[in-house]
Amino acid sequence: MTSNSNNKLAIDDLKQALKRLPDWTLAKDREAITRNFQFADFDAAFSFMTRCALMAAKMDHHPEWFNVYNKVDVTLATHDAGGVTQKDIDLAAAMDGYAVMSGGR
Repeated sequence: MTSNSNNKLAIDDLKQALKRLPDWTLAKDREAITRNFQFADFDAAFSFMTRCALMAAKMDHHPEWFNVYNKVDVTLATHDAGGVTQKDIDLAAAMDGYAVMSGGR
């Protein structure tokens, strides 16, 4: 894999990373990864978003997301790199863990 977390991943590296993140897919309209999360209710979705926001701030890497009631749609890309970087993969993995903690799927 690319050594610098700010460098865009080569397509082969990205495909390898997505094997470890089976619920994430390549976005259809741009170089990004995306996932739809669903929770029991708004409180659980908001709890998930709060955990993710704190991690994103710590990483200085922020998701694009959209929330309606118990659903959170997330798109990750590193705009400066023009695609997906290791930072996106790391944040996606953290989000997967936070979803489990919040009872999401």
